Amino acid sequence: MNQLMKQAKKMQEDIMKAQEALGEQAVEGTAGGGAVKVTMNGHKEVTAVVIDKEVVTPDDVEMLQDLVLAAFQDAGQKVNEMTESEMGKYTKGMNIPGLF
Repeated sequence: MNQLMKQAKKMQEDIMKAQEALGEQAVEGTAGGGAVKVTMNGHKEVTAVVIDKEVVTPDDVEMLQDLVLAAFQDAGQKVNEMTESEMGKYTKGMNIPGLF
């Protein structure tokens, strides 16, 4: 029982370290062939947005809005994949609903 508690504590510490490390990693979501780029860290905090001047036209604001939204969604999906990959190392074989 004591050994099990030690293993659980170590796993919890490892998971906390992995979560901290995710915050230091970055992914880039893009849209429009790279015309809009959104950089996001592993905590889903946006750290940069870059928009190519060529897609900024007052006559087509809706297209720009769609590109920005698509870039955010792309970055968010990449963060989800990165999180699942990293955290899966620690939770492999465990079936804990809602953990990740």
